Parts: sequence; structure tokens; C-alpha cells
Amino acid sequence: MAQVEAKGKRSEGISLTQYRQFFLALKNNLSPEEIEKLKKYVYPVIKKDAKTGVTDEYGFNISDVSVNTTLIVVNEMGLKNTSILAIMLYFSIISNPDKEAEVCKHFDPDVMTIVNGLKKVRNLDSNQPTLGSDNYLRLLLSFAEDMRVILIMIANRLFLMRSAKQLDEKFRLRLALEVSYLYTPLAHKLGLYKVKSELEDLYLKYTDRESYDYISRKINESKESRDKYIAEFIAPIDKMLKNTGLKYDIKGRTKSIFSINNKLKKQKIDFESIYDLFAIRIVLDSSMEKEKSECWQVYSIVTDLYQPNPKRMKDWLSIPKTNGYESLHTTVMGQDSRWVEVQIRTKRMDEIAERGLAAHWKYKGVKSQSNLDDWLTNLRETLENRNLNVTEKLEDFKLDLYDEEIYVFTPKGDLHKLPKGATVLDFAFSIHSKVGSTCTSGKLIKGDKTKIVSIRHRLNNGDVIEIITSPNQTPKRDWLNSVTTSKARNKIRQSLKEEANKQVDYAKELLKRRFKNRKIEEDEGVLMRLIKKMGYKTVTDFYQAIADESLDVNHVIDGYAELEKKEADVRDKHDVVSAEEFVMHPAEQTDMAAKATDELIIDKDLTGIDYQLAKCCNPIYGDEIFGFVSSHGIKIHRSNCPNAHDMFSRFAYRVIPARWSGKFGSAYTVTLRVVGQDDIGIVTNLTSIISKENGVLLRSINIESNDGIFQGNLSVTLNNTQVLDGLMKKMKTVKGVKQITRLM
Repeated sequence: MAQVEAKGKRSEGISLTQYRQFFLALKNNLSPEEIEKLKKYVYPVIKKDAKTGVTDEYGFNISDVSVNTTLIVVNEMGLKNTSILAIMLYFSIISNPDKEAEVCKHFDPDVMTIVNGLKKVRNLDSNQPTLGSDNYLRLLLSFAEDMRVILIMIANRLFLMRSAKQLDEKFRLRLALEVSYLYTPLAHKLGLYKVKSELEDLYLKYTDRESYDYISRKINESKESRDKYIAEFIAPIDKMLKNTGLKYDIKGRTKSIFSINNKLKKQKIDFESIYDLFAIRIVLDSSMEKEKSECWQVYSIVTDLYQPNPKRMKDWLSIPKTNGYESLHTTVMGQDSRWVEVQIRTKRMDEIAERGLAAHWKYKGVKSQSNLDDWLTNLRETLENRNLNVTEKLEDFKLDLYDEEIYVFTPKGDLHKLPKGATVLDFAFSIHSKVGSTCTSGKLIKGDKTKIVSIRHRLNNGDVIEIITSPNQTPKRDWLNSVTTSKARNKIRQSLKEEANKQVDYAKELLKRRFKNRKIEEDEGVLMRLIKKMGYKTVTDFYQAIADESLDVNHVIDGYAELEKKEADVRDKHDVVSAEEFVMHPAEQTDMAAKATDELIIDKDLTGIDYQLAKCCNPIYGDEIFGFVSSHGIKIHRSNCPNAHDMFSRFAYRVIPARWSGKFGSAYTVTLRVVGQDDIGIVTNLTSIISKENGVLLRSINIESNDGIFQGNLSVTLNNTQVLDGLMKKMKTVKGVKQITRLM
């Protein structure tokens, strides 16, 4: 729904089954009057587009996109008539903008609110690839207008990710990063766990296909033994539950490929070492009145049969998550001393867990998103604070999405939800900005006992806190290290910037007055060069130093007068040289030659720029790459670098495009991991292949053998990925070699 710089080939079209599902969805969710409106104003447009092959900005047929997006919001999110009408109307409008005014007057204001939100998203300037741009700020602002805009956007991105194999590789990577940074966290916040897991798996598939295929293959290989274990684990529980008369469904659920990959990376273990590949889910068919009691009844049965781990018990029945998620989780010791997670919930809870917020509305019997009002209000406040830069806003927004909540009370019993790890200072700002700005400490109340705690004290679930304030207290810069919520951080930054602006204005006025007293005419250019010479990174830092008296104004004016005199002397002595007499120095000629032979082009066709190849992923010529501006200059990373996701999500504004120029000749070092059967001739065969390969040089070899299996690292130098692929292909043909992988 946003324009992109590269199109893919057209979508493969909609099947007859999909069309039947689509029309059934319309029939079940729209009134006869609404269907008539669609027939009159929307169907003709969609039908015409389907025949003529009109495509959207991605290269997908408009009718395909509208049908698939509608099916996702209906079948996987549970949205109803207003959202369906908005999707269909939106796609007809982008296809025929001239008819917009005529068509829109026949639909309800609620429908048009969503359509306008979707149009705002589409009108974003797509030429800025970083997520830290003002366009994405406006995108988030449009989110806050109506929750259904978010859900439709997530559905649209899910369709694009499912179809991304048809698209250009460059666009596919960009789409995957955008979805991972923005839409996956939103799906998590809204409780769309099934959608979230699929988006994460597709992200891994498009950014690290090797890991995705490896885990997928391992899951399939272990399916038989896993199914057998699940059946043995479930059998005694099933037997006990049948005697209770409860209506239930019990099944095993394999964890997502993305979560398994994270576990492999974080714990640095083999696939075979993962004990919790799956979870057991028990879903009860209970009435609303008996839900909690029956869930606890099942919990009692499970923990009687298997020993529970008390540290891994999660009770979201008593206090549900803010997105409506309710469930009872416990981890127990199963057969063969394996820990197994068991999730206990009702059908209602399961539908909310799978379909998110829309299902929550259905069971609550309301149309509003009141349970997320606090979150949206805080988001609006963050985005509308003009004193903060875009990066700060987006980082705060992302951090708040994943935090788990705790509940803290005032002495009067007012409840405040805060992220886990929040401090007394966070709590003070959640009460009121003025309370936060003047907070000096807190009084922790436990029954009849009270304890004075500092503003940095971390709160626990259920704490009762009284905030102590002083009119003489003002926010300090180190407070930013003492808070976790974006609201507190924003207010502290705002206060600090207001105070800093006052001090800078005072320092500017003081300096001008002193210049005037010394009868020196101020030249801004000379002053800027003096500030740089004095070692200040910003002009604000310079004036701040004057304001807090760490820099003497008279010293500044003396330095200014001395610099101005030196520059005047240089100008007087400088001889003018004509263009005809200009001769390029050898160093300059070398630089020009270097640019002409650069192997790498950074950003918009720039060559001759200093860069370093990142050691975390060791890119070589031919790899998909990007540049990252670090404190040590520009670092070049592979697109599937282990740190790529973190860099794009946290520091998108520092990521710059990079590509190979087509000229290569440098030698790159690559380390290959080899695993195989321990055979006396296998190492000889491998080194023989390397020695015969043109342009490949063996630098080092380190082999270990254990229980008939050998594994080791071979370090080689070569020119590009084409040579590397050919080498690895030949090495895999050696008898006894089981696996060859390139290490990061």
C-alpha cells in the first residue's frame, strides 16, 4: 500500500476456491444493502481491472490484492463489514481516482475514515528507504486514527510476504526488513500471534534462507519421533480428563522456525539440543462463568501427573495481557526427563490468542478499542512531540511494544500499568508530568511498614508507592538512565531541551554583548571555525559551556581575534593561480585512479570512499551487502549478517545502500566449516581440491576428530562468491563430507 522503487512480476492470480471463499465472506458479513452498493460502485471497477490486468505499485493485479487482503482480515483477524467495505472501496479508488468523490458519498463515515487512513499510507514518499524517515512518522500517525487501519495494513503486508517470492530480490529484502521492524511488533501488540509467527518465519526465509531450510528440514526429520513423544505425554492427561466430564481438545504445537533459530543463535547449541521444540495446548469448551475454575482444575491434573517447574509458571488468567491474551502456562517434567510447556485455555481465549484484538471485541460486545486506548494515547503524545527527533520516537515506540506489564498502585488504590523494569520515576511520570518533573524519591508501602526508596528503585508487580516531590526539583540528564517508559523519557528530554535552549539564548546574548564592548564585528564563519578548532562537536555544546561557565567568554573573544588575524594574513600572502597553470599533485592523481577502479559503490554511485569490511560477517565480492555508518567509518555488511536486523531496526538512519561495481581483483578471506566422517584421506582430498582451484589459496586448517566424526575450519582466500560457490560444490563431492558451510 506504499509505493516502492522496484516492481516484481505479476501475481499468479486468484484460484476459483479463493473467489468462492471471498463471495462467501461477503455474504456472511455484509447486509443486502451493502452488497448492492458494492455491486453498483465497486464490482465494475474490480471486474474491469481483473480483465485488463491493471496492477498496483507492486506489480500485483488490483483485484488479486483486494480479494486476498479481504480474506485475511475476515478469516484470520475476524474483522467484519466496515473493514471489508473499506478495503474494496480503497482499491477501487486507487484504480479510478476520478470517481472517488461520486462513490464515497454513498458509504458511511466509518468506512471513509479507514479508506482515508489507507490513502495516507499509500501517499507516502517511498524514495526514502530508512524506517527513521518522516514518512514513517506520518505512517504511525495515521495508525493512531483508527485501529482497523493497522489491522488492514498488517493483512496487506502478510499477503505481500506470502507472495514475495515473485518479486525482485532487492525489494523482497526491503519488504522483509520493513515488516520485521514495524508490522511484526504491531501484530505482537495486537495479539495476532499466528500472523506474527508467520511474518517472522517469512522474514527468516527471505533474509537467511540457509538457516530457514536447515531448521525446516530438521523439523520434518524429527516429526515421527516428536509425534510419538507427544502421544505418550498426552495419553495419561487425556485419560484423567475424560473422567472429569470436561469438554476439551488437546494437541501438540511445534514452535515457529524463527523462534527456534533465535534459540540456536542465543544459546549457541545444536538443533538436537533443543528440548522445547513443541508445546502442549489444552483448549476447554467452557462457559464464561466456569472458565477460570476449569482451567485451574486442568492445571491441577497436569501437575499431579508431571512435576512442574515453579519458575516457569505464567498466570494470564488472573491478569490478562493488555492485548487481551488470556492463558495459563506451566512447564513440567515429561518422559525421558524432558521439560514440556503446557498451555491451558478456553475456546474463547484461544480465538483471542489466534485472531487477536478483533476476537476480543466480539466477546466483549463492543466496537471500540478501549483496552488499547492508553497505548494509543501515549503513542500520539510521543509522535506529536516536536522537540524529539524521529529516531528517538521510533525507538521508544518499538521498545514499548515488547515490554511485559506490571501493575503498581497509589496509596489511594489507583492502578497504573507499567512495563517490567519500570522505576519510581516512571511511576511518577505516569501519574502526571509535573509529579514526575518534581519527584525526589518514593515511599514504598507494605502493610504497616514504609520504606523510602530512590527514584531509580525498580518496581515489582503489586507495589504500593507514594511519590515524594519538591518544588525545587527539576529533571536532570542522568534521569534518562533511570526510566524505561517512552512517556517519562519524552518529558525529561523535553524539559532538558527547554532548559538548554534558555541557557543557549543567554550565552549567545552574553557573547554578542562582549563582542560589542570590545568593538569587534562578529563574523559567523570565523566563529564556526573557532568552535570547531576548540573541539566542540556542536554549536549548542559551545554555548552550553559558556552558560555553565566552564568556558570563559573573554578567552573565546581572544581566540576569535587571533584566528581572524591569522586568516587575514594568509589571504594577503596568497597568490592567485589560474586554471591553466593548475597541476594535480601525485596524491590527488592516485585518489582519482582509485575511484576509477573501485570494487564497491556506496550510496548513489559514490566511489573512492573509505570503508572497511565488517568482521562479524566477512563479506566478499558478490555478496548482497549494505553500508553502515559507525564511529570508525563506513562498515560493509552482508545482508544476512547476524547483526543486520538489529542495525536496521535500531539505527536505520545510519544504513546506506552499497553494491559491487563490476570490477574485482582483491583477495578476500573466507572460513569454511567442514563436518564429515573421520577418514585418513579426507583432509588430503580437500586440500588437493583447494590447491588445484585457480585463484584460491589455503591459509590455515584446523581439524578436530571425535567418535568417528571430524569437524574443522578451513581458511581460504579468493576473489568472489562465484569462485566460492564452485569451490564448495567440489568439496561436497569428497567422499565422507557431510556438510560444508560458510562461517560469518
